[in-house]
Amino acid sequence: MPALSKKEVEEIALLARLHLEADEIERMARELGQILDTFTALAAVDTEGVAAMTHAVPMDLKPRADVAMPSLPVEQALAAAPKRDGDLIVVPAIIKGHGE
Repeated sequence: MPALSKKEVEEIALLARLHLEADEIERMARELGQILDTFTALAAVDTEGVAAMTHAVPMDLKPRADVAMPSLPVEQALAAAPKRDGDLIVVPAIIKGHGE
């Protein structure tokens, strides 16, 4: 099993915006290691000559025509927005900008 260090798990948790307790970090290291093992096993499978597919079962895909259509009216498109500023959706800042 590819071992993940405590530091690597903490970095992954930070990127995922997760708070993990010490026992959870150890458990996640094991579980993520098992996931990496699975991908290692999958990467070892010889797929030479295997045709690419979009579904596990044969299926006729009928693409629709790429035709320009009118957009939704602004009021309808923003009806469920939790916070607006005119025609814009206001979202919380997650990356500090200049001067913050």
